[in-house]
Amino acid sequence: MAQQAYVTETDNGGSGPEHRGDRFRRLLNRLVSGWRGDPRIWRRGIVVAALAVALALVMLLHARIPNRIGNLGSLTETFLPWLGLLVPLLLLLALVRRSATALIAVVLPAAVWLNLFGGLLTDKTVGGGDLTVATHNVNADNPDPSGTAREVAASGADVLALEELNASAVPVYEKALASTYKYHSVQGTVGLWSKYPMTGVRAVDIKLGWTRAMRATVTTPEGQVAFYVAHLPSVRVKLEAGFTARQRDKSANALGEAIAQEPLKRKVLLGDLNGTMNDRSLNGVTAQMRSTQGAAGSGFGFSWPASFPMARIDQIMVQGIEPVTSWTLPRTGSDHLPIAARVSLATGS
Repeated sequence: MAQQAYVTETDNGGSGPEHRGDRFRRLLNRLVSGWRGDPRIWRRGIVVAALAVALALVMLLHARIPNRIGNLGSLTETFLPWLGLLVPLLLLLALVRRSATALIAVVLPAAVWLNLFGGLLTDKTVGGGDLTVATHNVNADNPDPSGTAREVAASGADVLALEELNASAVPVYEKALASTYKYHSVQGTVGLWSKYPMTGVRAVDIKLGWTRAMRATVTTPEGQVAFYVAHLPSVRVKLEAGFTARQRDKSANALGEAIAQEPLKRKVLLGDLNGTMNDRSLNGVTAQMRSTQGAAGSGFGFSWPASFPMARIDQIMVQGIEPVTSWTLPRTGSDHLPIAARVSLATGS
């Protein structure tokens, strides 16, 4: 009898998956039994539930958060995707509090976040395309401009935009890119390099007093495309003033007006806009153009800061052109990541 009992116990313990399954069921039963019959599960966790509802409202009504005080609305919209990290935290608190009310409330911000950003979690890339474009804020203090130029050229971009070019580094970039790009133009602190002929090159006035935007017609095998390159003014977060972006907003409106007046139907905007697609202050631009990342990318495509990307403030946007794929490129000597996209000129509407 003793021997038989020993064998039976050993057989049960040695059934790995079945044994683990039994342990999980026992743990689940213990958790459920701790909640079952507890009349306080609906009364506990009211604070957690209130925080969950507040989070849902912030994400749902972010466009109504006023900018009058420290541009709080734009600041919230810049880092809006990161608010989703609060959802699992609230879920954990609801479980710790053993609150059914809080658990139900946490569903609200989860649903709102998925409605806003769930589409970015899927890979929307497709094959094909006629043209590859790229843009990079190279950083005026870049310690290796020549290496940076070679790295972005290796992306295979047919048209490449660079921002934050200082006068002393321009010859270095020109030399490094000369073998890949036959045509190029530098206007102020921005430049455009192309494998195809460029005409109609001019600076674009974005109300700064110096040149940080340009426009050119690139004649591709599929026809002419208007390219805009822009580096909008930086924004600052100050304790005494909040999120200061007045000059950036003014320049964004001027850039939007210039693009709206462009006679060519097919347009591409490349550059550092110092703002995300969610930022209402960029509506003058974003209302008339599509983000390649949003339309054909995979993930959020954050580009800044390069050491730990938290926001996509570098943008590739199109009008009259169909995005095919969009991605970020490997880190260079800049504090921004370069980004690239492939587009179809033949199927644009």
